[in-house]
Amino acid sequence: MQLIFHPIDLRLQHTFTIAHDSRDIQPTLIVELKDEEVSGFGEATSNPYYGITIENMTEALSGIQGIIAQGNFQSAHELQDLVKPFLKHNSFAQCALDVAAHDFFAKKKGQKLYESWGLSTDHNPLTNYTIGIDRVDKMVEKMKERPWPIYKIKLGTADDLQIVRELRASTDALFRVDANCAWTAEQTLQFAPELQKLGVEFIEQPLAADDIAGMKKIYGHCPLPIIADESCILEADVKACYGLFDGVNIKLTKCGGLTTALRMITEARHLGMKTMVGCMTESSIGISAIAHLLPLLDYVDMDGSLLLAEDPAAGVTFDYGKVLYADQNGTGAYLK
Repeated sequence: MQLIFHPIDLRLQHTFTIAHDSRDIQPTLIVELKDEEVSGFGEATSNPYYGITIENMTEALSGIQGIIAQGNFQSAHELQDLVKPFLKHNSFAQCALDVAAHDFFAKKKGQKLYESWGLSTDHNPLTNYTIGIDRVDKMVEKMKERPWPIYKIKLGTADDLQIVRELRASTDALFRVDANCAWTAEQTLQFAPELQKLGVEFIEQPLAADDIAGMKKIYGHCPLPIIADESCILEADVKACYGLFDGVNIKLTKCGGLTTALRMITEARHLGMKTMVGCMTESSIGISAIAHLLPLLDYVDMDGSLLLAEDPAAGVTFDYGKVLYADQNGTGAYLK
């Protein structure tokens, strides 16, 4: 068995801006876990905020090539246990490998990944479409380009409420807002009642991840649910978010892949918290992996591949927010 690296620069349709970052190109690493019969694909993007580069992911994964070559594992879970000591400081690299392994072993079984987990897709949630920070007329233009039932609006400016007011005048779609740590507790409690009137479903990560005192001021006093993102990175963070947030947004790259995400979702549901999985700006390789978690989720943000000018991969597709699975087994994703 071998591990093959495919570093790719993903060009975006529009400059994508959030509270602490803007970009036109997103570097990504697609990994291929391959034997004589089957290839499984996984993906993780670079991320300056977390110190992740294509180079340090490739270096980390190159260090476990011997384990891959020996092939002493029969599942993605077994492989993660074998490599975790070597990849524990690079969850993004761990994610790319873990997703590739889940894809690989589901293909070996001749099943779609969700089928191999015994899940039904009858009641999957719809995905939102993300509108990055821009001039309001540009944000409206992006919504008109992509009519969608749910939009996630990136905020973190001096005019956040006015932005939502003006966007609301252009659509009847459901809104979600993501402040990416840019607000204070006082701003959140001030904004929330009007955001609720403007048809906002929830607020994602309004405060800095370390502002525990601020979250204690908000929790139980905000008319809108608060969903953790930057506050929920690792598996242990789910329990730490209990009593501070109404739900958690899990990112595969941050937690280390599908194996860990499944445990985090189980923990959140056990605690009575809402479950969400989010994405990076990534190709259909990473996005298709998220699709197989949908039966376990309340919300999902898996529009990353739709933000690309050109997708180097194929996999799941979308029909007005509804995810359509590919015919292929595994995650259904492959490089074009």
